[in-house]
Amino acid sequence: MVSFLAVQYEESAFHWRDMPKKVNWGVIGSGGIARRRTIPEGLTPASNARLAAVYDIDSGVNQEVAQQYEVHAAGSVEELLAADVQAVYVATPVHLHYEQVLACARAGKHVLCEKPLGMTVAEAEAICGAMRQAGLLLGTAFMMRFLAQHRAALQFIQEGKLGQPVCGRAQLSCWYPPTAGAWRQNPALGGGGSLIDMGGHCIDLLEMFFGPVSKVSCLVNNTVQAYAPEDTAVALLWFANGALGTVDTCFSVPDDAVRNQLELYGSLGSILAEGTIGQGAGGLMVAYVKEALAGYDAQQARDAAGGVEITPEPVNTYCAEIEDFSAAIQQGRPCLVTGEDGLRNQKVLAACYESARSGRVCEVGG
Repeated sequence: MVSFLAVQYEESAFHWRDMPKKVNWGVIGSGGIARRRTIPEGLTPASNARLAAVYDIDSGVNQEVAQQYEVHAAGSVEELLAADVQAVYVATPVHLHYEQVLACARAGKHVLCEKPLGMTVAEAEAICGAMRQAGLLLGTAFMMRFLAQHRAALQFIQEGKLGQPVCGRAQLSCWYPPTAGAWRQNPALGGGGSLIDMGGHCIDLLEMFFGPVSKVSCLVNNTVQAYAPEDTAVALLWFANGALGTVDTCFSVPDDAVRNQLELYGSLGSILAEGTIGQGAGGLMVAYVKEALAGYDAQQARDAAGGVEITPEPVNTYCAEIEDFSAAIQQGRPCLVTGEDGLRNQKVLAACYESARSGRVCEVGG
C-alpha cells in the first residue's frame, strides 16, 4: 500500500519529503458539518494542519467563516483550488461530491471527502479512479473509526479476546423533522434518508470490527416523517466470516430517547457500548469475556458485575481524522480511512437499498 503512493509521488513533481510541517487545507462547503465540527475541532487544533481557504455556495456564511478563522474566502471552487492548499475537505451535499472531487483531482489536490463519496456506486468508483490515476490521496470522512474506544475494541478483537465473531449491532438515530431546504430530505440531493446518512457510519464500524459484508437484507419505511426518503431503516448483514449483524437507524426518534448502542458478540464474550457512536469523543464501553469456551449451563446464570470497562484516553475524532490525513500526505502513506473504504461502504448501501426495493436478499457487489 505504501509503495503505490510513494511511487506516485516520486514520479510526479510533488515530493512529500518537501512538505512543510503543516499541510495547508481548503474547505469546499464551509457551512454545515465543516463549520460545526471539522473546522473548529479538526482543522484548527490539528498539530500538522492549517486552514488556508474556504468556499461555500452561501457567500454570506463563507465570509463569516473566513473572517472567524482569518483565512481566504474563495468565490468559487476554482478560486479555492488555485489557492496555496495541498488538501481539500469536501463537505458539500452528496450530489455535488462527484464534480468537486474530480475538479480537485485535476488541480492536483489531495481530498478528504464526506460520506457517501457519491450518489451512486458508479460515481464513487469514478472518484476513486480519478484520484488514483492522479497519484493523489483520497480519504473518506468516517471519523467514528478514530474514537479511542472503537480503536481499543478493534485491538481487543484482533487479539482474539472476543473469540470467533458471532453477531454485531450498531444503532444511530435522531429526531429530524421536515425542514425547508434540507438536502438530506431530498433523495435527489442526498441519495436516501436515514440509512445512507447515518447507517453508513454503522455499517463502516461493523465492517471494521468483523470484516466485509457479503450479503444483506433490508427494510426501510417512512414511519413518522412526511418527506420522500426513508426515516426508518433496519439492515441485516451477513459477514464473509459467518458472523451476522444488524443496523438500525432512524430520523424518527427523539434525540434524548436514543442511546446509540454498539454491541459486539463473540464465542468468548461481548463488548457492549452506549453513546460511542456519534459525534462526541466518549461513551460507555464494557467488555464481558471468558478466557476459554465453557460447557453448557442449564441455569444460564449471568453476572452483571463481571464486565471490564474500556477506558482509553479520549481523543477528538475530527482532530484525529485531520491529523492522520495530513500525516499521510507528509509521509507518503495511505490514510486510515481510504477512498476504497468509502467505495466499499457505498456498495453495501446500494445492496441494502436494492434489497428494500425488491424484497430479496442481495449480494454486495465486488
